Amino acid sequence: MQPAFRGRWGAPALTAFTLTMTTPLEAAAQTNQELLRAMRSMEQRILQLEHKVRTQDELIETLRNTEDTEGAARAAGSASGDPASPATVQPASASPATVQPASASPATVQPASASPATVQPASASPATVQPASASPATVQPASASPATVQAASAWPATVQPASAPWSPSQPIPLLSGSRGYLNLSLVGIVDAGWSTRRDPTRIQLGDHDPIRRGFSLPSEELVLEGAVDPYFRAAASIVFHLDEHNQTEVELEELFLVTTSLPWNLQLKAGQFLAEFGRVNQQHPHAWDFVDVPLIAGRVLGPEGLRNPGARLSYLLPTPFYAELALAVHNSEGGKAYSFRNEEALFGRDADVGDPHSAGDLLYVPRLASSFEVGDEHTVLAGVSGAFGPNASGHDTDTQIYGFDLYWKWKPVSHDGGFPFLAWQTEAMVRRYEAGQVVDLGLPRQTLEDYGVYSQIVYGPARRWVTALRGEWVDGDHGASPSDESTARRVRISPNLTFHPTEFSKVRLQYNYDHSAALESDHSLWLQTEFLLGAHAAHRF
Repeated sequence: MQPAFRGRWGAPALTAFTLTMTTPLEAAAQTNQELLRAMRSMEQRILQLEHKVRTQDELIETLRNTEDTEGAARAAGSASGDPASPATVQPASASPATVQPASASPATVQPASASPATVQPASASPATVQPASASPATVQPASASPATVQAASAWPATVQPASAPWSPSQPIPLLSGSRGYLNLSLVGIVDAGWSTRRDPTRIQLGDHDPIRRGFSLPSEELVLEGAVDPYFRAAASIVFHLDEHNQTEVELEELFLVTTSLPWNLQLKAGQFLAEFGRVNQQHPHAWDFVDVPLIAGRVLGPEGLRNPGARLSYLLPTPFYAELALAVHNSEGGKAYSFRNEEALFGRDADVGDPHSAGDLLYVPRLASSFEVGDEHTVLAGVSGAFGPNASGHDTDTQIYGFDLYWKWKPVSHDGGFPFLAWQTEAMVRRYEAGQVVDLGLPRQTLEDYGVYSQIVYGPARRWVTALRGEWVDGDHGASPSDESTARRVRISPNLTFHPTEFSKVRLQYNYDHSAALESDHSLWLQTEFLLGAHAAHRF
């Protein structure tokens, strides 16, 4: 009889189809057989354990006799003035009593008067109590060190392996459990140096830059991060720093929750976090390649960077290379949204923040980033970003910021701990600020632009040593005052040299040549020392 589906497929197709359909069933049957064999082996081990547990009655009797012998020896020693040393008794007749893992029946012994003893495995489980002829796994009396028999309070019997010593490269675990963990780390930065500018805050635009002659503590970051459960992880960054008057300031830089198991290549992030605009805005100061923030980032995104409470949804595109599309929505007011509804006046206009009335009063930050490899030694990452929202110069005025970033890194296949390497990074930004009309000052409604670029090259010739060079240029419209320092044309050149004694510390020396149309030329020399306690979470590539 011909098969019902015989036709243009033919008999060979039937055979292939049958084999394809039966192969998974055969694999499942084989897996079930392996499970049955494993269960039977476990049953045999349990029977062996139950047989050997009977010999532990002899161990109990031995321990009791040991206590009596030790007491008699001590009494004799006291009478003769020569105290007896504690007796060590070997179980001569007991065969090896193997303590199986917790799934087996209990194999615990608690002597009547001896202190609780534990089974310490010499190398790996299952742990064994050796007979007298084996290696010294001796039964000590109560007065000696703990005996090697599991205390009866443990049920079923379990073996606790000796814990490995903590390493400085590991996180500092504060709390842990079956559901998650919490790690703690501290990053400290100390700057020292001098500038020809008496007040360096006029040329250093970032809050975490060196801000005074002498010594400064720009960013001391306490980080808590970990897994909440199988669905979320979380992180918090609390930053302490001293202002130009040596007053301590504390801020919650970041605190956010991130999903780990959403379907369809989606990820959701919520809380306060650095906006994913460009590259340097997403980095904390200890991840910078220089001691200060680039000029264009400080001018356009603000001294504290672009960050505010909000949420971000990202989608990993189904491409053969890495490509991610993200959209974040933040609150648009405050100093962390510098070019938007900020209380500080920009371009000579007074700020009128007001309250948000609709979704149009929020800040929107889209980003598209892509990364791909060129051969085995080259990696390229490119991204475009935007930031759109209302500003405080009027009731219906907006700000638009556009950014482009490019990163390239070369690292040979035969590298030694990541060295040598060569990396090039550049970012360009443009800000279009719609300034409101101010009748009293004679300022018309107008759109003002700022733009700039920085480009840097970082070279690590050998382990521990890294050298870098950065060039910057910014310019733009002047607004109400042509002599406004915040909008003047500037050029800065910054070479530096960094030494890494270990992965937990670094020392960096940097020189800045700064020329501004409003302030003329300045020279600065900064020495930065950084240390890390614990293990800081990895940053994005």
